[in-house]
Amino acid sequence: MPDRLLNDRLDWNLLRTFRVIGQELSISRAAARLHLTQPAVSQALKRLEEQLGRQLIARRGPRFALTEVGEQIFHLAGEIYGQMSQVSGVLEQPADEVIGKVRLLMISRICSEPFDDFLAEFHRQHPRVDLEIDVMRSSDIISALQEKTATLGLSLNRRPQPRLEQRLFLRQRYAFFCGKHHALFGKQQVAEGDLQKENFVSFTSDQIGGMLSPLTIFRDQQGFSGRIVASSPSLEEVRRLVIAGFGIGCLPAHVVAADVEAGLLWQLPPNEGIADVDIHLLWNREQRMSRAESVFIEAAQASCGLAS
Repeated sequence: MPDRLLNDRLDWNLLRTFRVIGQELSISRAAARLHLTQPAVSQALKRLEEQLGRQLIARRGPRFALTEVGEQIFHLAGEIYGQMSQVSGVLEQPADEVIGKVRLLMISRICSEPFDDFLAEFHRQHPRVDLEIDVMRSSDIISALQEKTATLGLSLNRRPQPRLEQRLFLRQRYAFFCGKHHALFGKQQVAEGDLQKENFVSFTSDQIGGMLSPLTIFRDQQGFSGRIVASSPSLEEVRRLVIAGFGIGCLPAHVVAADVEAGLLWQLPPNEGIADVDIHLLWNREQRMSRAESVFIEAAQASCGLAS
């Protein structure tokens, strides 16, 4: 198809759907994220491949990967989406009153009173700024910021990322916990060696090189040999599985303090915890920010003690 005709006829919604498929590498997960049926997502992929005349997905049994052309289209779709998401900022008229929209991406269960106070004060000072908050996995937050589809993010991030500014936001201390249905629940005389053969509930990013790999490193150094019997990218679901007794798990101590108080979780040794995991404030230094976005980022740094 000639380039001119392709530009005129290509459906942006198909590219947007393919972008999510490429992020999830799963038709079912992409459908859930887009609030569509799996057949609708599969049909969108088929239509895009027909319009482009190229195969974008290489299926390998139950799993699939992007083809070389698919990888290129995936990155181009991200750039296009990033540009389109900035249209509202271009239309914003300069004025004394700050007006606009800020899109903030966050991992789940961030507990920070200073940050809550900052949001209250920012809204009081700038009531015409609309705030959209989406909860995502850390890897998706990093990708979205690199594609310039969000203003800023609060995310785990172990290594500096190209084009992204990062400031330390919160340091979380992780510790071992078991749930009320576990055999170790409530036991006072538990030694660290007693945990070595226990099965684990794990974060899917809890692996060497992943966002939570300090937890893996600690387990390996201590000679833990139990199986990972359940996992999830969501803190809420890891917490649920630990409470249900699937195994012991590493959770941020201050986040689950109320669960310990309520008798749902029991902290295991070592009492001082096992690892610190940092949450960072991140944004794309190359992104053209609206006035509302710039004001929000500056205020977030100053109010949370994050200014460089």
